[in-house]
Amino acid sequence: MVAKDRTTVSTWRVASASFAGTTVEYYDFAIYGTAAALVFPRLFFPAADPFLGTLAAFGTFAAGFLARPIGGLVFGHFGDRIGRKRMLVVTLVLMGVATTAIGLLPGYASAGALAPALLIGLRLVQGFAFGGEWGGAVLLAYEYAPPERRGFFASLPQTGPAAGVLLGNLVFLPVAALPDAALYSWGWRVPFLVSIVLIVFGIVVRLRIAESPEFVQVQRSGTEARVPLFEVLRHYPWKVLLVCGGFLGFGTLPIVATTFLLGYGTTIGVDRTSMITAILLGNVVQLVVVPLSGALSDRIGARPIVLVGSVTAIAAIFLLVAAVGTGSFGVIVAGYVFGFGFLYCIGYGAQPAVYARAFDARVRYTGMSLGFQLSNVLGSALGPGIATIVLRVTGQPMAVAGYVGLMLLISMACLAVLTGRTHAAAVPATVAD
Repeated sequence: MVAKDRTTVSTWRVASASFAGTTVEYYDFAIYGTAAALVFPRLFFPAADPFLGTLAAFGTFAAGFLARPIGGLVFGHFGDRIGRKRMLVVTLVLMGVATTAIGLLPGYASAGALAPALLIGLRLVQGFAFGGEWGGAVLLAYEYAPPERRGFFASLPQTGPAAGVLLGNLVFLPVAALPDAALYSWGWRVPFLVSIVLIVFGIVVRLRIAESPEFVQVQRSGTEARVPLFEVLRHYPWKVLLVCGGFLGFGTLPIVATTFLLGYGTTIGVDRTSMITAILLGNVVQLVVVPLSGALSDRIGARPIVLVGSVTAIAAIFLLVAAVGTGSFGVIVAGYVFGFGFLYCIGYGAQPAVYARAFDARVRYTGMSLGFQLSNVLGSALGPGIATIVLRVTGQPMAVAGYVGLMLLISMACLAVLTGRTHAAAVPATVAD
């Protein structure tokens, strides 16, 4: 009984550390996305055409995602070779340095072309660090959890994005309410500089946890993969593609909802503070729905949760676009609370355990990170830019919803295959749950 209680305490401690880390890292990404929508077009990409400035700002946003697969491969390799915990400390340090440095950058008016060049460089460092974060955080929680509760515990790091965006919006909310002169001179820097405090907290928490028991078992048996990437590509190429496709739509929707729609709302006359408030309230609901999704997958299986959740996510994006289009604060809040907070998250929380089950513990960090981060390049990185172009070409906001809905249909198909009996049984029995 004492051993069981001690294991339970360790599982919660590790899950909390994973949650804290993903919260901090998503905070850093969230404040960048908000700044890219509201501030960076004027500060770093002044142009006669606001469309071009916005597109350039979203281009730097995408640059961070382009570096993610490289980070996923590097941190995945060493995470599968020397341990998950060490890599997760390194990712936090890198992210903290890059984010704080962004808050110290000069604008285009004082530094010319050097300013956007430095911004892009730091964004690449952010993306590189983030590429190794998600996979390691999920794996620590998943591999520590008892088999019958892995869906729930693996969903807790997945709650980090909601908490990070919530925290980022809470910090950006008073900043966005500043007069333009204050916002563009010093106000926008505050959320980036605050990041250093959160990073230190996250590092302290992670240094107090032990290594994953499954990885320790692999080390003791001397069966570590010499080059995890080669083994993944040899034995799990289809699973990498299925993980990539499975998250494609689920990665596109929140980026479009929190960056593109934020910028679009302000262009049609919605106050920027109102938009940020709506996003914030949607994230509050996500903090409850995501772990419930993971827990429910432990009871009835992940397959029905992720498939039904794909359908409700499609409904969510159409609801969000329609709500923002009304220009009504009350309707927009309702759209984000119900659509972004509830409908989108039904299938979102159950996915981490699905992806972890797909790979052997020897190469799990590399396989998960590669598939997930490739998805972020194709979905999250390109989402705001594609949405901006779609709106420009068609003039119809609902065309943007159609684009995201198509990505979610791809996700639904891949998740259907990934949770099918054949693929669920493909991992060796010694490492499957």
